[in-house]
Amino acid sequence: MTRIGILGSIGSGKSYVARKFGYPVFNADNEVSQLYKKNKKIFKILKKKLPNHITSFPIDKNEITRAILSNKTNLKKIIKIVHAEIRKKMNLFLKKNKNKKFVILDIPLLLENKINNKEDILIFVESKKKDIQKQLKKRANLNHKLLNKFKKIQFLSSYKKKKSHFVIKNNFTKKSVTVGVKSVLDEIL
Repeated sequence: MTRIGILGSIGSGKSYVARKFGYPVFNADNEVSQLYKKNKKIFKILKKKLPNHITSFPIDKNEITRAILSNKTNLKKIIKIVHAEIRKKMNLFLKKNKNKKFVILDIPLLLENKINNKEDILIFVESKKKDIQKQLKKRANLNHKLLNKFKKIQFLSSYKKKKSHFVIKNNFTKKSVTVGVKSVLDEIL
């Protein structure tokens, strides 16, 4: 099994690109949403660490947002708690898909949290700033302050691009991504 890690800026289309490969995808953002909705253990830990913010189960994302925006250290606390559980989920996903030719890791903090292996194939999704802005505006509950907090904990796009084996240009048309994915698969198959 070869692991393919998808890198890029927030809003660059990483999840869309990940799905286009046609192999099993581990989507960390979806897993986090599920934790907030279904994992009572995570709720209890977060409630204990952030009692002024986390009050009800399932965890309301607005409570998480308020916690992050109210205090600099809260984001680190949340990440520490949530990422331990996400790693477990990823390991189960990898075990379940160990006989697949490829698995796709759609994990926003893949490099930052040292989740990648040396053998992983890293792909950077490159999008123009104006296209990313357009995509972000389409998101329902976009909070710019929160977005900026997340950007601050991520490596620069230029660094991620440099660390990548391949670049897929995403101009938010199906064709651009399909051509990019096919080109990568042709080279690694």
